[in-house]
Order: sequence, then structure tokens, then C-alpha cells
Amino acid sequence: MTAALLEVMDLVKRFPVKTPQGKGLLHAVDGVSFRIESGETVGLVGESGCGKSTLVRLLTRTLPVSEGQIRFLGADLGLVDPHLMPQHKSRREVQMVFQDPHDSLNPRYTAFDTIAEPLRLLAGVRDAKELRAQVEEIATLTGLPLELLQRFPHQLSGGQKARVGIARAAVLRPRLLVLDEPTAALDVSVQVVILQLLADLKRELGMSFLFVSHDLNVVRLLCDRVLVMYLGRVVESGPAAEVFANPRHPYTRALIASIPGTGHNAAEHLLPGEAQSPIQMAGGAAPTRCSFHGRCPHGVAQCERDVPPLRAVATAREVACHFTETLPEF
Repeated sequence: MTAALLEVMDLVKRFPVKTPQGKGLLHAVDGVSFRIESGETVGLVGESGCGKSTLVRLLTRTLPVSEGQIRFLGADLGLVDPHLMPQHKSRREVQMVFQDPHDSLNPRYTAFDTIAEPLRLLAGVRDAKELRAQVEEIATLTGLPLELLQRFPHQLSGGQKARVGIARAAVLRPRLLVLDEPTAALDVSVQVVILQLLADLKRELGMSFLFVSHDLNVVRLLCDRVLVMYLGRVVESGPAAEVFANPRHPYTRALIASIPGTGHNAAEHLLPGEAQSPIQMAGGAAPTRCSFHGRCPHGVAQCERDVPPLRAVATAREVACHFTETLPEF
């Protein structure tokens, strides 16, 4: 197997917490492994609280890693102190588009200054003509009219602010762009335009995407592969078309059945019970049961005793379930 652009291996992030019962560890990311190839778009889905945002912060090195590796272009970024990451040579190769274009822009910066800042800080561009040329080039690529470059965020529409955020992330021509719910705060009509822009930009610049979203329809249309997270773990992964056509994990089935217009009865896939606590009490034993046990409609005694590993069930398909082969037709 050739080296991937990004390879995550057994990544773990635990946070110390205090509970009424005493001190504990919150398992926010718990043994996550996956790859992103050059030019690939990978979707990351799961309900709120599953660990998506923490995983993104680990990959962009704004949080220290508890265990595991983050290998990017062969180097282990997990060893880089988050405080030193802004000066690391890989910083310009991994950029991020934030969820809310309203809050992620400095209100004191014009659109031009916002887009130019990464060029000044990470690429060392100081010449005014070169700076303007590069900013105007990426503004054109992202569909941002040049006359808007001197405006401040409060003078821009939501879609225009989204374009500024995308241009800021793309101006360095990064190898990997992490998109954290990039259209969640936008009107539906604007979302379509921004998604088309991202697809065009990826093709034009040859970037790879990690696309984090709650909108499964967007993931189905935009992504080559999909990762499904539940309580800090990846429970299913594979080509997006195959996962959406034939999900092999009960949790994935519940997510896909909830999409309007898929032809599935969402009521048949409702999840009973409550999610387990991701907190391990100090001195307590590590979890020994499936994290989905208690909500899974197919759970049996073995699920209470053994944590199912993420294992291959077909070419390029992995599922963390003891009984994926015996699940009824979806």
C-alpha cells in the first residue's frame, strides 16, 4: 500500500474531568484510525458529541494528542507541540475552513487583510504587488468580486463571508483542507453555491478534503469515502456510495434511514435507550463492552462483554460490529 497523504493511527484524546463520583477521564477520541489519499474527499459524520470536533482539533494540531500518531506526508504531526505548530513547515499544508463564517473572521480586518494574513505569516510574502496578485487570484477562484476585498465582515453577506473564509484557507494551496460544517450557518440557496465552489476549487487546486458535516445528503454527493463516528470511535468506513446503499452498522443504518426521501422507514430504525457515558472513572477498568450497546436493536450478550474492533468486511469496507454479516437487509 502506498503512503497516504494523511494517516491516523490509534489516535486517542482523553480529558480529565470531575464528576459527583470523583475524578475521571473523558474519552473524546478513542483509538481512531483512517487514511486520506491525495486528491480524495473523506466525509466525517456522526451525531453531536461523537468526537468529530475534537478529532479535527487534533488533526489541525490545536490540541495535544494523548496517544497515537498523525502522519502527514510521512512526518508524525502528533509529536509537534500545538504551541509550535504555527511555525512548523506543515502548517501551510493543512488549512481549515471554520463552521461559522460570521464568527471566524476578524471584524477589524478587511477581506483583503484576512486572505493576505496566511501569506504574510506562513509564506513570508512581503512584497505588496505579489501579495495583492495572490489575494486577487484566489478571490477570483472563489468567486469573490475584487471590489469587495476592501470591505469589512459586517459589510458582507453570509455567502460572501463564507467565500472569504474559503479563500483564506486556500490561498496557500494546502495539500489538505479540513472543512468543519462549512455550510451549516448559511441559507439553503447559498449552501448549494458554496458546495459547488468547493468542488470546483478542489479540482482546480488538487487538494484533499476532510469534510465534517451533519448533512448526510451533502456527504453522499460530495465525498469519495465516509467515516461514521460514535462516542469517540469510528464504527464504519468505506466508499460513500457503498455505505449509503448498504450500511453494515446499526448506527449507520439509523443515520441513513433518517434522511428524507431515501425510501427507508425511520421509525423502524429508531434507537432505544440512552448513550453510554464516555467517562472512565479514575482507577476504574477500561470499557469492555461495545459503545453502542444499550441503543443497538440487535445487541446480544457478547456485546456486553467484548468491544468489537474495526475490521474489514469487504474491499475498502470496515465495520465495528460483532454481527454485521447477520444483520437483516437494509
